[in-house]
Amino acid sequence: MPSRWIVAAALLLTTLAAPLRAHDFWIEPSSFHPAPGDRVAVRLRVGEHFKGDPVPRDARRIERFAQVGAGVERPVPGVDGMEPAGYASFQAPGLYWIVYDSDHASVELDGAKFEKYLEQEGLDKVSRLRAKRGQSAAPGREIYSRCVKSLLKVGTGGPGAGWDRPLGLVLELIPEADPYSLKAGGELPVRLLFRSKPLAGALVVAFSREAPDEAVSARSDAQGRVRLRLARPGVWLVKAVHMVETVEPGVKARADWESFWASITFEMPRP
Repeated sequence: MPSRWIVAAALLLTTLAAPLRAHDFWIEPSSFHPAPGDRVAVRLRVGEHFKGDPVPRDARRIERFAQVGAGVERPVPGVDGMEPAGYASFQAPGLYWIVYDSDHASVELDGAKFEKYLEQEGLDKVSRLRAKRGQSAAPGREIYSRCVKSLLKVGTGGPGAGWDRPLGLVLELIPEADPYSLKAGGELPVRLLFRSKPLAGALVVAFSREAPDEAVSARSDAQGRVRLRLARPGVWLVKAVHMVETVEPGVKARADWESFWASITFEMPRP
């Protein structure tokens, strides 16, 4: 077997095991500030606190993997089974999103681990509902999908446009100020939408790559909005999780819950 396929197989095994021990999923480009025409490696990561394993490209899971900006959406190309998951390039200066939307995968955890995971992700309503039904010790059967984005600033110049553009993800975090115009210590307003409507009461968390243990968080208000004070420049990850009961009979047979994982990454400029 060629060595590159051995590497790909090892990466895939790591990815399949990851849901049992890690939750966060994000896009980590090789540069958040490429020049026009530069080739950017687009890496997918799964892990915790900005420490993650690489996720190879898996065509079976991809619903949408694209770069969006300058009025155009283009697929992010790559080689199936390989890492980085894709490559992008941008011909004109400005702000661009890279978006990744996956189909469903499934996982089952024993009752104690599932409850711990619900606590960590702020999914209190699900935990309370399980307790009310006497199911706290029951295994958690879940299907999940990823709804992640990364914002890049291509070239130099002043503020760009498009940072507040909804991209139609099932669960979506939308900055309501340009992260590339934010200064350290400033507040980033963010809105959380579920199926294009504001989602209230969800836990939204942000942490930086330089100090991942110094997270800031807030619960979304009735309009799905939070304000997060970002203390330092550098790369940031903002994330949220939403979980609902499954209702379709075919899905219900294999999972009781469906979760959606949203995140955005960007790099706040340094002075």
